Amino acid sequence: MRIVLALLFSSFLAQAQLDSAITVPLVGIHFGGQLPSSDMVNRFGPNLNAGACFLIKTKKNWLFGIESNYLFGRNVKEDVLKQLKTAEGFVVDNLGNPADIRVTERGWGIDFVTGRVLKLGSSNPNSGLVISVGLGYLQHRINLYDVQKTIAAVKGDRVKGFDRLTAGFSITQFIGYLFLSENRLLNFYFGFESCQALTKSVRKLNYDTALPDTKERLDVLTGFRAGWILPLYKKKPNDVYYY
Repeated sequence: MRIVLALLFSSFLAQAQLDSAITVPLVGIHFGGQLPSSDMVNRFGPNLNAGACFLIKTKKNWLFGIESNYLFGRNVKEDVLKQLKTAEGFVVDNLGNPADIRVTERGWGIDFVTGRVLKLGSSNPNSGLVISVGLGYLQHRINLYDVQKTIAAVKGDRVKGFDRLTAGFSITQFIGYLFLSENRLLNFYFGFESCQALTKSVRKLNYDTALPDTKERLDVLTGFRAGWILPLYKKKPNDVYYY
């Protein structure tokens, strides 16, 4: 679980009180940035990350749930098109003219997460330090976009010979802070995470090298996330919650 910052100030907070820890579903969206290391740093530079989560926080402040993430960036280091480039350094289209091809990073991941909210002296029993771990799946690739659709070498399924599609199982650790207000107007989380994935190429052959890629990889991403939470409060006796 990776948790998130969205600072919203409101001068008209409702008077609903959360005077004890409760079981509550949490729906959240997040955004952040990551730095690659280990094998992944040879292929990509820094990337951005956006996603969503659905979590259950129990009365004991345990967290359980699922999280999805979408990775994207423009910092691609591995030149998979070098065999298609001229001496001047550009790719030509079917007519021999310089082509407009854009190379970016794309990826996604999904994790099943569990963790704990630890109270930090606040009077709010549903907020505090968050420590969690996730087990999941990570996939990433080099995205090639032929703007004018005029490069035969990367047309249709042939692009799969260049995209370095890579995937495998991952483990993610997160530490941060979760704040659930006494109403639903101010709820956020933020913190630091690290993801380690044991991956390998999904493709049978890389066209630019004419060789299969059988290397087992360790892909690591470390970064910061912040985002907004919507707690789906249920009505309790003697307490009022706002929808």
